[in-house]
Amino acid sequence: MNTVTIARQTVPQTAALAPMASVADTAYRTLCAEHGACMTTGELVSAKGLCYGSRGSAELCRITQAERPMGLQLFGSEPEFISEAVQRLLDFQPDWIDLNMGCPVPKVVNQGAGSALMKTPELAGECLKAAVRAADGKCAVTVKMRIGWDAEHINAVDFAKRMEAEGAEAIAVHGRTRTQFYSGNADWSQIATVKAAVSVPVIGNGDITSGADAVRMYRETGCDLVMVGRASYGNPWIFEEIIHALEGTPFTPPDVETRLREMLRHMRMILDNSEKSEQLAMREARKHALWYLRGYPGAAAFRARSAGLCTYADAEQLAADYLAYRANRAK
Repeated sequence: MNTVTIARQTVPQTAALAPMASVADTAYRTLCAEHGACMTTGELVSAKGLCYGSRGSAELCRITQAERPMGLQLFGSEPEFISEAVQRLLDFQPDWIDLNMGCPVPKVVNQGAGSALMKTPELAGECLKAAVRAADGKCAVTVKMRIGWDAEHINAVDFAKRMEAEGAEAIAVHGRTRTQFYSGNADWSQIATVKAAVSVPVIGNGDITSGADAVRMYRETGCDLVMVGRASYGNPWIFEEIIHALEGTPFTPPDVETRLREMLRHMRMILDNSEKSEQLAMREARKHALWYLRGYPGAAAFRARSAGLCTYADAEQLAADYLAYRANRAK
């Protein structure tokens, strides 16, 4: 397996886990790392929230050894807050710090942050410059961006070149515009164009749903690393699938029993990593049950039940009932 150096981390050239707010928490990142994700990134942290002492923001910065190499990701649009937030992040000893310039959700964009920065490249450059200065060489600073605001304003190359000039040590490019959100198809040709235009490592993101997709992205874009996001929902095995595809060896998907065992372990990890009550933590874990059950015959009713899970015992019962249902159907 080839290796690649990204943000001062030398890792197998396989696939990284994308940062995903309200999804890729400690348990999720750990699980994906166990299944072969070569790098992980924390959930979106507000630079202002961190500067103002928000407990929630600080909790998002916790790093465990099992998740490394791991970066922490900031969003914001004010260089002074970015600067102070980076200094605060250094206390958590991240392997790198990523500035989010690609998040499309309104609550981020309406602050002039996330993908809104694609419309204000000069401000984006000032934010990055402030971050690099604050990091003071202690860790790399990277950027995650989109290809533009909309189809009429695709500025990926110029934006990426500005980020490189201001000190970004790696650039992750999601091949969609902000107005696409997660719809339509990612434009991998824009990733290839960015890769050809800058000398820092480029990470390709968007529409990697299988091992074959990862192989094709590497071939078509020349990117240094691929990044997987939504395709890992309920499917941490996608990282193993990608490794097998890159090695040219067969991959055997997990059977339903294996998937449900991993679902329960995932939920147990969420509970063990949470300071909240079991009921509150299970509210956050419910969505994962829905994802692990996705695509199985007759699972619709069981997926609907996942919305009402209140305890770990409820999740165990759900898994047992679905396996019993399948056994009865097979008779």
